[in-house]
Amino acid sequence: MRLPSTAHTSRPWRIHEIAGDFRLEDVWALPTPGGPDDLARLVRQFACGTGDPVPSRAGRALFAIRWKLGALLGWDDPSGGLRSRVPTLRDRLPADLREGDRGPDLTSVPFTSVYQTHDEWAAETANKTMHGVLHIGWVPDGDGGHHGQMAVLVKPNGLLGAVYMLAIKPFRHLGVYPALIRSIGNEWRTTTGDRDGLTRTT
Repeated sequence: MRLPSTAHTSRPWRIHEIAGDFRLEDVWALPTPGGPDDLARLVRQFACGTGDPVPSRAGRALFAIRWKLGALLGWDDPSGGLRSRVPTLRDRLPADLREGDRGPDLTSVPFTSVYQTHDEWAAETANKTMHGVLHIGWVPDGDGGHHGQMAVLVKPNGLLGAVYMLAIKPFRHLGVYPALIRSIGNEWRTTTGDRDGLTRTT
């Protein structure tokens, strides 16, 4: 499900105008088949879903270690976050995006929505190690359908951030992202089944 960087960089996403100084870390195809107007549904799932955001024992253990280290070293202090250490990307938005739909904030992880369009959504987070962007695009699959595509962009904070991102890279690829993407797909299929069942009975 991991895609080459060009799967993100070759598309005319609005995020390119806003986060040109961020580094693209990863691009993943999401198992969320749907129609051309289903991005809003996927965004709601991200923001309000009841699924475990880190749905594996190894992933939860890694995140527990990360939060304990963050508390010990002060990585997650408010002074290192949005509008403290770094300005929000909302300040960079052109007028049409600033005046459009902002989208929902996430409830299970500390991401704040930046903007939402018909086929694109971006949310951001920041701490003392980095400023990160979660970007979800809605792309055609070539067979008449569509699905989600997730990109992660980061701006490390100096040497600490660069070392931190390098250290967690294998854990992200082996323990966190695959389980997270499976969870996204499972929840999508569950809500699709619920919706289809409701449609058949009404």
